[in-house]
Amino acid sequence: MSFIINILSTPAMLVGILACIGLILQRKPVEEVVKGTVKCIVGFLVLSAGSSFLQSGSLLAFGDVFNYAFNMQGVVPNNEAVVSLALNDFGRDTAYIMALGMILNIVLARFSRLKYIFLTGHHTLYMSCMLAVILSVGGLKGGALWIAGACLLAFISAASPAYLEPTMKKVVETDELALGHFGGAGYWFSAQCAKLFKNSADQSTEDINFPQRLTFLRDTTVSIGLTMVVFFLIVTGIAVSKGILAADPDVILKSYPNLGGLLNVDAETQTNWAVWAITCGLSFSGGVYIILSGVRLIVSEIVPAFRGIAEKLVPGAVPAIDCPVVYPYAPNAVLIGFLVSFVGGIVGLFVLVLWNQAISPVALILPGVVPHFFCGATAGVFGNAEGGMKGCIFGAFMHGLLITFLPAICMPVMGALNVANCTFSDADFSWMGIVFGNLAQVVTGNGLLIICLLVFFAPIVYNYVAPKPKKAAE
Repeated sequence: MSFIINILSTPAMLVGILACIGLILQRKPVEEVVKGTVKCIVGFLVLSAGSSFLQSGSLLAFGDVFNYAFNMQGVVPNNEAVVSLALNDFGRDTAYIMALGMILNIVLARFSRLKYIFLTGHHTLYMSCMLAVILSVGGLKGGALWIAGACLLAFISAASPAYLEPTMKKVVETDELALGHFGGAGYWFSAQCAKLFKNSADQSTEDINFPQRLTFLRDTTVSIGLTMVVFFLIVTGIAVSKGILAADPDVILKSYPNLGGLLNVDAETQTNWAVWAITCGLSFSGGVYIILSGVRLIVSEIVPAFRGIAEKLVPGAVPAIDCPVVYPYAPNAVLIGFLVSFVGGIVGLFVLVLWNQAISPVALILPGVVPHFFCGATAGVFGNAEGGMKGCIFGAFMHGLLITFLPAICMPVMGALNVANCTFSDADFSWMGIVFGNLAQVVTGNGLLIICLLVFFAPIVYNYVAPKPKKAAE
């Protein structure tokens, strides 16, 4: 069982297996099956490597040096932190919910109009863990807990790509690829806000007119690298002016564990802070480059391979892939979305500070660089698709506010679940936690199980009861 769970929780293996099944169902030659499977797995491994390199190399370091420079104290939303705490007590329940939920996702895709199969394994694991914790508070355990959690997991796995589909189709210009990432509510919100500028939709972020001598900035690697170098130099310079290099490294690292390179911990030679900042800025660009390379490799193989599953097992099925899948379609929007979402997070933090002082106590949510990059960049791409440059900026800013306020609202729920000082960062985790976390404290036992079953079966019943939309005449 543990072997199967490891396969299901490893995105590269999961997508590789599905690609393999799809190619076999299409009766492709052995050599094509092997090639397609291997390239899908390698593509996901490249994407994962890029994400890991980005976070360990510069993303987390930027967050730490920013918080030190501006003396920020509060909670940084982090999916991994919550899950690592909860898995100690709910590891077995999480595994069963995940395995059964992925099967029910396929069932839902087969018998409802939500034709999306969610392929982002780590997010499936995180959501399974959160549901295990939440539903256990409602008195569910054992088989009842696994069934209830799997029903909710299957529902959100199919529903999140569904409400993103109208804008996703504009981004990728096809209906054969969906977005599978539990920041979906935030991307949808960004797109809706961007529609206020739909008359400006033709003025895309990708049509920025650079002067002739600045055309090199059209290269994504160069533009992202230079922008992040400037940001790192400014923020690190402020941190240095406040005495970070003169302080005791052990004391600094207790609160800011990702600044070992800046403090020259374990370094044989002294590194100038400016050199560190420049290196981190360019490493950021390198991480994005690796991610985009992995995405291109995945998309080129997974869509054709998935047609076999769509034709044989689940007619009309669409693969829902992790959020970096949209980055190559609007690279400028990726950078703009990240920066503007981060600014939105800072503004949201000040709003929470004022609320805390003037109205009632509330958790102070610091702008986490990881969610604001991955989710903010995606929000920027969605905003650009609906409202061009203006839509990208406004949508990403509103997204930054949203993923600041939602975790703050979710904090009391996490505290009630004995997961104090931690909260999820991405929007779907937050709203699911708020809704079902509070529900589990009011409705318990069989009543809660029945509600979860109704949530799962509602789209299937709707498919057979509601009139099917008429196809447009060709």
